[in-house]
Amino acid sequence: MRSKASGGSGGLFNRLFGFKINDLPIRYKLIVHFLLIGILPAIGLGALTSLTAGKIIERQVTDNTLQLISKVNTTLEFYLSNMQNITYLVSFNPEVQSFLENNDDAQNMYNMRKFLQEFTTLHSEISGILVMNSAGAYISNELYARSTASLIEETWYQEAVKSKGLFKILGHPAGRNITSHVNYKDNEVISVVRAILDPDTQQLKGVVLIDLKLRVIAETAKDVRLGKLGYLMVLNSQGEEIYAPRHHLLNEIPIEWFQGSNGGTFSKKVDGENLQFIYQKSPFTEWTTVGVFSSQESVLEVREINFYVVSFVFILCSLGIFASFYLSYSISRPIVRLMSLMQKAESGDLNIRYLGDRKDEVGMLGKSLNTMLAQISKLLHLTEVQSRQKQEAEFRSLQAHIKPHFLYNTLDTIHWMARNKGVDDVAEVVESLSKLFRIGLSKGSDIIPLLDEIEHIKSYLKIQKTRYRDKLNYSIHLDPAVQGASVLKLLLQPLVENAIYHGIKERRGPGHILMEAYEQEGKLVLKVTDDGKGIPPEALTKLRKKLDELFTDGSELQETGDRSGYGLMNVQARIRLTFGPSYGLSVDSEPGQGTTVMVIHPILSGSMPLTTKEEVSRDNSGLESDHSG
Repeated sequence: MRSKASGGSGGLFNRLFGFKINDLPIRYKLIVHFLLIGILPAIGLGALTSLTAGKIIERQVTDNTLQLISKVNTTLEFYLSNMQNITYLVSFNPEVQSFLENNDDAQNMYNMRKFLQEFTTLHSEISGILVMNSAGAYISNELYARSTASLIEETWYQEAVKSKGLFKILGHPAGRNITSHVNYKDNEVISVVRAILDPDTQQLKGVVLIDLKLRVIAETAKDVRLGKLGYLMVLNSQGEEIYAPRHHLLNEIPIEWFQGSNGGTFSKKVDGENLQFIYQKSPFTEWTTVGVFSSQESVLEVREINFYVVSFVFILCSLGIFASFYLSYSISRPIVRLMSLMQKAESGDLNIRYLGDRKDEVGMLGKSLNTMLAQISKLLHLTEVQSRQKQEAEFRSLQAHIKPHFLYNTLDTIHWMARNKGVDDVAEVVESLSKLFRIGLSKGSDIIPLLDEIEHIKSYLKIQKTRYRDKLNYSIHLDPAVQGASVLKLLLQPLVENAIYHGIKERRGPGHILMEAYEQEGKLVLKVTDDGKGIPPEALTKLRKKLDELFTDGSELQETGDRSGYGLMNVQARIRLTFGPSYGLSVDSEPGQGTTVMVIHPILSGSMPLTTKEEVSRDNSGLESDHSG
């Protein structure tokens, strides 16, 4: 797969550039590599930084402006909400209620004027308060009618009546028959009104008019600067200016630009200049506070950032080009030198040596080259010696193969001599010993069929049965489903030996050993159970710990005086070294009840049987038999 991918890549470069990239010298590859990993990321980072900075600046300008607008709206809502509260306080005053009921008593009028004067004294933002009853009579400390014409027909009075007792913000007064002692101009105050109704009959009793000084709004909005030329302005629900600075970028803003949303941002081109509008509508006053500034101001900030980014990228690319040439030369020069030495060695000159004190990979390769050349010279010198030793090794190997056969033949000779003399028990023991040796050697194989392992343990038990007679009984149960499996050789013999010497031998009366083989959860289970003496709890805990920690905590298999423990450790070590920590031994025991050793072994197949077909067929009927004295 790698060669195909490499070939495809080389073919692509060959078609695009007319040469194979793999044919380039390593110096040029390194230059291209350093340029790609140094300059291209720098350019990409610069472009991404510039784009991100522009978006961040635009977002920050929008967020900051919205926060300023929100603060201005909050301040305006505070003042106007305060005016609303004053209209309620005025309407609930007893003197005012008496006046609304056409009581023009002099003392009552005096108290009422004094009461109204308290509001204008405490609240400097109020330019005047006027209370008028339904008959057209009014009272105020600051406001008065320009003529004797009735004020009932005034627009502000009719707006208050239409609102039916709700607080109403009128905006700048226009053409009304009311003026003030200070002679405020219409564009210098904001008028608010509320009709006073009878709570029971809902009949009109009068109207409260309050003029709010525009300087309150001006002081709130004029200190907010958006860039160098940007500013805030306040519009009412009809699009009329409530407040605008003296020098502003446009004279009129269509209310249609702000309809359909309570806040947002948009851009418009006005008189050839791109203007940015950020607005937010107050739900209480229904006024819209608009931030207006030139888009060019944010562009200038972005340009300044772009200048620094481009300068940084230029400097970084210049350093990257210089560094790429220097590094490629410093890396490729020793490699080229080493390549020339290897070419000389390839031509047959094994006396060359790399001379240098470098500590990097190239220096290590040079030292390895020197070692390799020395080893090649040494191996060439030893070739003749090895050739002479080969014949001697083959001869010794032949002798090693002859010795086991000589042992088998000698035991077979003793077996038949015992048969001829009529000593059947001696013949049976010699035959079992012969099988024991044959399967134990297994022609050098470590994996043998399970049937051969069972045959081996049967031979061992026959020999032990000759010694212990009626004291030793055993039975073997082999599941037909695992008869074709293969196992590590000599797994059961150490377990059965432990069961005999530390279990059956230590108990009173005859004992029994049960050997089982079956499949469980895709694994082969070999189990040896005895009804002997058992293992004390302390010794069992120690034994289990040694089995679990074998080869897992740095411990190694060491022979001790405890042969039972060493035999189990040996089997555990062989299984774990061969198949891994998922397999191995587990021991369960009850003092006086017996011991069970279970082997978890992978299911293997395909090993060449060591026994003959006649032996397997002859003894297969005894695999699930009970041997007793």
